Amino acid sequence: MDTNPKILLREEVYQIVGAALEVLKGLGHGLNEKPYENALVVEFTLRGIHYKQQPSYEVQYKGHTVGLFIPDLLAFDSVVVDAKVIDAITDFERGQMLNYLKITKLRVGVIVNFKSPKLEWERLVL
Repeated sequence: MDTNPKILLREEVYQIVGAALEVLKGLGHGLNEKPYENALVVEFTLRGIHYKQQPSYEVQYKGHTVGLFIPDLLAFDSVVVDAKVIDAITDFERGQMLNYLKITKLRVGVIVNFKSPKLEWERLVL
């Protein structure tokens, strides 16, 4: 296993992906997103991973609140986790996650895609 200390939140992302793999193994692929999000909550709890489900953040524009952003999950108070059921992770989802990181003022996000039998995931850093 790579132990490069320069990779930001490497161990946390490793734990999140491990939990997502267990969820996919347990539920199978192809459900809607919400059961996967809720199963991640169960798995995070079982693994002792601190999380918040659907915390809300104000979206600011030129000093004005223009809406709310509610991510699926926030793990370790430092990683935005976005559960997806899509054909593939694309630049659209990557762009969304980068915006999520700007809004939350966090640096690391993980997109997990439960669409197929093999978990697809990506780690993004702002």
